[in-house]
Amino acid sequence: MVSNESESREIAYKTAFCLSVFFHCCSLSTEMGGGSFSQPRKELPDNLNFVKCYRPRNRDVKHLRILLHGPVGAGKSSFINSVESVLQGRVTGRALPDAISGKSFTKKYLPYKFEKCPGNYYSFIFNDIMGFEQTDSGVHVEDIKLALSGHVQEAHKLDPQCPLSEGNPGYNSSPTLSDRVHVLVSVVPAGNVSLISDEILEKMREVRLAASEMGIPQLAILTKVDEACPEVKADITEIYDNKYLKDQVNKFHLLLGIPLNCIFLVKNYSRENKTNDDTNTPIVCALKQILLFGEDYLNSL
Repeated sequence: MVSNESESREIAYKTAFCLSVFFHCCSLSTEMGGGSFSQPRKELPDNLNFVKCYRPRNRDVKHLRILLHGPVGAGKSSFINSVESVLQGRVTGRALPDAISGKSFTKKYLPYKFEKCPGNYYSFIFNDIMGFEQTDSGVHVEDIKLALSGHVQEAHKLDPQCPLSEGNPGYNSSPTLSDRVHVLVSVVPAGNVSLISDEILEKMREVRLAASEMGIPQLAILTKVDEACPEVKADITEIYDNKYLKDQVNKFHLLLGIPLNCIFLVKNYSRENKTNDDTNTPIVCALKQILLFGEDYLNSL
């Protein structure tokens, strides 16, 4: 007999899956100009509730693992902080970003769990990793491939000049399903899509190909929409109706091949002292879809 808890989780998952169709349409509006921002905001409480209640149905996994990758300075750490800010209801800054050095501020393969209450955590983990650079000082593609398959131990310090290999300190020789990445998310600033170098694009494509061979789902987040567009900076609710941002989504789709309905526009918390629903809405929309894609992957194994 199925327990009431299991039935509730099943119903919540199916309801969220139906809602995901609606939110896909919102992300697709970047291409087709359809939809409005007001309706997704009305769905924010239900979406946030799904995120907070999410638990993997695969009993071999306690936490769904999400790996963020992209160019240095893309806003990976800031997105992690923004997710935590939404969950905590206040602006946080645990993942340390750096917007001025031009070098990757993240040096280790760092996991981020989000606390519900003392000793109790949400059922998903973000892994932050060193960013791509045009020179040899950024993260090595082979290290990201190893991370995808769970071979990089958490908190391992990455060396761009010497990728991790079997037998080295920090190499996990026997990764479990929990150690492996369940969703890969590319993070790029919305205003820099046309400025991504061929070298970095090639690295991102190579990582995407490796993830595809493993069956790992892939999505993308275009960050810093407020910096890319003055109209959106003045009013975040213009995020899905702005022609410039629509063009950037289409360009990124063509560059990396990620489907349009898997590319999300987000403004990270960077200047604010308080959270607000207008900023929360696209963050939660993207996060919910990430969890659904990861859940589908885990259920296919």
